[in-house]
Amino acid sequence: MAALDLLGRRWTLLILWELSQAPGGFRELQRRCERMSSSVLSTRLGELTDVRLITLREDGYHLTQLGADLVDTLQPLFAWSRRWAEEADAGPG
Repeated sequence: MAALDLLGRRWTLLILWELSQAPGGFRELQRRCERMSSSVLSTRLGELTDVRLITLREDGYHLTQLGADLVDTLQPLFAWSRRWAEEADAGPG
């Protein structure tokens, strides 16, 4: 339940997704997650660091192996979400 609580927090999945694409510093992540406030980004980065899903290195935030494993586990959900969005955009059917 703790994992679902963490993943259900606003913007958490987007941050994990963005870091799975490429590592990034705070300002880079803020640019890539443009609608997220800096205070929320800071909070989420702290939470994800505390639970060891991401780590801060000299060149920015990176997924840990545990974080990368989580993103891999979520790939079917991401694929389903894309299909769902495409079908929703197609209208009633």
